[in-house]
Amino acid sequence: MGDPKFARSKTQTPTHPWKQARIDEEHALKEKYGLKKVGGMKEIWREKSSLRRHRNQAMKLIGRVDTSEGHFAREKTDLVNSLCRQGLLVEGANIDDVLQINVEHMLSRRLQSVVYYRGLAPSMRAARNMIVHGHISIGEQKMTVPGYHIRKHEEENLNYSSNSVYNDPNHPFRLEMEKLRLTMVTDEEPEEVGAPKAATEDFVEKIKKDAEDAPKIEETIPKEGN
Repeated sequence: MGDPKFARSKTQTPTHPWKQARIDEEHALKEKYGLKKVGGMKEIWREKSSLRRHRNQAMKLIGRVDTSEGHFAREKTDLVNSLCRQGLLVEGANIDDVLQINVEHMLSRRLQSVVYYRGLAPSMRAARNMIVHGHISIGEQKMTVPGYHIRKHEEENLNYSSNSVYNDPNHPFRLEMEKLRLTMVTDEEPEEVGAPKAATEDFVEKIKKDAEDAPKIEETIPKEGN
């Protein structure tokens, strides 16, 4: 039964641990979102377990014959509103939209991802290091957990910590970040269309052969009685 003082882990491990397609997919997610090099898979499994709980709850409510009365309607509204506050659904979504959430949506709402998306760090891994070393805060609260799921109303207060060296706008890191931001905003130049290439002898012979093999006009006219 285990020690009653310690809660059982809610993270579910894969049923087929050596499935190559799943391993390749999780390795790609680990690199894309800058997860831990050792133990990064567990972070993905944690997000998948949370996503599975959201989906199971939504399918249970969708499967009810009548959810317009009683606590089922309230539970459905509470679930949608909760996911909207977490940034996983947009305002005005319904219970069916919960099934469209995938693991990448879950990973993109982690504090580490939002710090990178808001331009506070040059890369996902840099964002992780900055959070762990106490350079990021939400309001006055210093954040040191990269996997924290930030809520929509907290994004406005996301910034560098007051005692962080990066809080100085004239810090070299901040200046480099501003240059990087400007280079990413520059418009892409239109691709030039090259001059037409000269036809080769093989290409000309192929065109002649196709013309000889093509049916004549008389052959394409349907005969009477057909």
